[in-house]
Amino acid sequence: MFDVRKSSPAVAALRPSEYTAALVQALRAEPSRVLGARALELGCGSGVVLAVLGSLGAASLCGIDVEHDAVAAGQALLRDLGHEAEILRGDMWQPVAGRRFDLIVANLPHFPMDHFEVSGRLSTWSSGGIDGRELLDPFLEGLSDHLAVNGRALITHNAFVDVGRSRLILERYGLAMHIVKTVLVHIANEKIDLMTPSILRAEEGRSIHRYGPHAFADMHIVEIATAGTRG
Repeated sequence: MFDVRKSSPAVAALRPSEYTAALVQALRAEPSRVLGARALELGCGSGVVLAVLGSLGAASLCGIDVEHDAVAAGQALLRDLGHEAEILRGDMWQPVAGRRFDLIVANLPHFPMDHFEVSGRLSTWSSGGIDGRELLDPFLEGLSDHLAVNGRALITHNAFVDVGRSRLILERYGLAMHIVKTVLVHIANEKIDLMTPSILRAEEGRSIHRYGPHAFADMHIVEIATAGTRG
């Protein structure tokens, strides 16, 4: 039995976040999205979202992560839970070139900050670059090539990372997005201190909320599908 508590610090850093929990909640709230779907997760980390997809009746499970430890952790978790899953190591869409899926989920790093490490997390698990879009934009730009007919994607999207720009990118590829739910997530002080200053100044009091030493931010769960097929 795989036990993350007894594993390396790198694997322990794969612990699910509040973002992951919100994504899981959205999937569980509408299991019809998952039942019978060929499912892909980009940035599968611990493998827990793939496990949720398996428990909700996905027809097949595929995960991608850039970290060796994430691939090992995900494979172990899915195996222990009795789910067959293909978990690939690689960057963004490269490992599934030419393949299409009914459901694609992602909780990609898209916090707007330079490439600094955050305590207790892998270096690849926080920074989305100065504007937060270093991984988000390539994901959105490649999505239409990997969605099956009537396929959908469900992703996390920080409210302070220009939702309007994401809509415009998707429109170029015939896709539309809508916000499924918005949750408030805690942002650790050590992380918000690294946030790109111009974005922090613009968003404080809007999507970023401070109460004394505590900071919270609005985070969306967003569904993406071919324009005109919502619902």
